[in-house]
Amino acid sequence: MRRALLTATLLLCLLAPAAAGAATTHVVRGAGFGHGIGMSQYGAYGLAQHGWDYKRILAHYYSGTRIGQAPGRPVRVLLQASDPYVRFQGATRAPGGLRLEASVLHVVRPASGGRLALYGRGGKRLGTFSAPLRVSRAGGGPVRLMGRAINGVTSGRYRGAFDLYAGSAGGVTVVNALPIDDYVQGVVAGEVPSSWDEQVLRAQAVTARTYALATRKTGDIFDQYPDTRSQMYIGVGGETSRTNAAVRETAGETVTYQGEIATTFYFSTSGGRTENIEYSFLGAPPKPWLKSVEDPYDSISPRHRWSLRFSNARMGALLGSPGTLRRVQVLQRGKSPRIVRARVYGSLGSRVLTGAQIRARLGLYDSWAYFGKARTARASRSSNRR
Repeated sequence: MRRALLTATLLLCLLAPAAAGAATTHVVRGAGFGHGIGMSQYGAYGLAQHGWDYKRILAHYYSGTRIGQAPGRPVRVLLQASDPYVRFQGATRAPGGLRLEASVLHVVRPASGGRLALYGRGGKRLGTFSAPLRVSRAGGGPVRLMGRAINGVTSGRYRGAFDLYAGSAGGVTVVNALPIDDYVQGVVAGEVPSSWDEQVLRAQAVTARTYALATRKTGDIFDQYPDTRSQMYIGVGGETSRTNAAVRETAGETVTYQGEIATTFYFSTSGGRTENIEYSFLGAPPKPWLKSVEDPYDSISPRHRWSLRFSNARMGALLGSPGTLRRVQVLQRGKSPRIVRARVYGSLGSRVLTGAQIRARLGLYDSWAYFGKARTARASRSSNRR
């Protein structure tokens, strides 16, 4: 009996380290925050701190470009989509010479035949209009849109006019139509802190103006989303004297390549180098002004370097590993070196994912990433580092 007990104890001792060692933690170490294409906002901030002016900053990130002048086109920004009704305050003008009371909360609801009904003080119906129903404030003052907009702003104020359309499923859609520089005023403070150096604020103003004009959605009722699908546009509530000054001091300026407006992608943090567009957005054609460049002062960003940890089961599930996850092998890196493609090996086979897919599935800050493993208290790097 005693011998059997000793044997059982010895067996448990032998099994215990193996069981503990079987738990695997994947460590992902990376750099940067964003897609890596064009201007790094933290990198631009670092360059400005080292004496670079905004034109030099833009020429650095957008190779071979020059500063040109924007055409005088308004911008149309989607604020609310197919809401059951829309409420606004501050407008004084409506179609047909109808005068509105700025202090009154007005309501617009869908009416028959794709028309819109406008209600004023005490719920009085002021008229029924064909879309778009445009309301604005005399003198160009802002109008307040009640409720939550797509950009996350609640009861925000916006320059220009509201164009209201009959939305799908019987709702009402609100589009903010305004001059390009008024729009940019609402973007700059939504994209970078207003306390940053004036030169980087100017660079952001020119970049935002150019991006808006280059990515217009022709044929739709709006040109831009008010969030990261286009640019963060937060209206008058986000404006500051410093950001508005940056817009005024660069009024109408755009980034051009060979005389044409360039698509000026930008993002938060490069990790030390930006990326070619074709390596980050697979399938996109190469663009001569969107080439990888060194970003020497990006280290001021809190996401310049980072690391994340995943259990083997968690990472396998997120990456869609065929069977139990074995490893991730990088097949191709870009210039930066962000991941272009990688192969996920599982116990039942393998699959290839793009760097963008890996970033999205794992919730990484960037696709500039290296994969390692940690077992118990000791960490060991995988052999896929390239």
